[in-house]
Amino acid sequence: MTSNVIVVGSANQDYVIDSTGLPEPGETRLANGMKKLTGGKGANQAVAAARLGAAVHFVGAIGDDDDGRRMITALRDEGIDTEAVEVTDEPTGLALVNVLPGGENAITVVPGANFTVTADRAAEEVRRLAASGGVLVVQAEIPVNTIGAAVAAADEAGLRPVINLAPYTQLPDEVLALADPLVVNEVEAADMIGRIIRDIPEVLEAAAELVGRARSVVITLGGAGACWATADDSGHVAPPPVDEVVDTTGAGDAFVGGLARQLAESADLAAAVRYGVAVGTFAVTRAGAQPSYPTPEELEGALSA
Repeated sequence: MTSNVIVVGSANQDYVIDSTGLPEPGETRLANGMKKLTGGKGANQAVAAARLGAAVHFVGAIGDDDDGRRMITALRDEGIDTEAVEVTDEPTGLALVNVLPGGENAITVVPGANFTVTADRAAEEVRRLAASGGVLVVQAEIPVNTIGAAVAAADEAGLRPVINLAPYTQLPDEVLALADPLVVNEVEAADMIGRIIRDIPEVLEAAAELVGRARSVVITLGGAGACWATADDSGHVAPPPVDEVVDTTGAGDAFVGGLARQLAESADLAAAVRYGVAVGTFAVTRAGAQPSYPTPEELEGALSA
């Protein structure tokens, strides 16, 4: 059965800068180059899941501009249903992505049209698309009340809500309580529990603590993989080795897309996290966000190698 994934989220035009380093205040730096790529956490996660074989529906907004038209074309080329993408008077969202030496990145996002996705429209579209079952995926590059409405509608319709709370923002307790799982990185998890997380045992402790606020929790750790926790169990998944980290942009979104695809296939959380870690690890070996995401055949080949 084809897994059904509904993504309510952001779509951005990424300006990916091959940077020599971030400038200090008052400083100007020359970059090595720049690429324009389709991105946004919502669109990235939708593409990652679709490329892995999920049936993906995207709910979002773009501007009536070249960036928006490029975004729609890119989503449709991946086989993603874009019926619920609205064209607005606001410009398409954009992200300035500085890729630093070593592959790490620093990102500034201008939400634009993404913040026109209303709570009422998100809930209505989730209810309309819920007949096929599966999972809902949301992130925090859309308004908080829109996240809440989409998650509540999904829960009422019997969908599994996956909340990727990135970038970190505070959600109402009743919304957070529906997350299954709540997905955050170690910095976001530290913000939520109010203390620094230094090693894997402390990550597992943080995950167990957050399970008291969500149905299940996943904390991603970049090059160290991810930890997960439910009310009954927890664990750590280490990533497969890679020869070289090229670009970490969008790797977290690749993880979420892989996780959602597996959860929609009724995989348990531990198995879904293992798959997501493999997908995210593959993504850091290529440049860009969406261009780095694997097909099932590419992923299998990489893991076999």
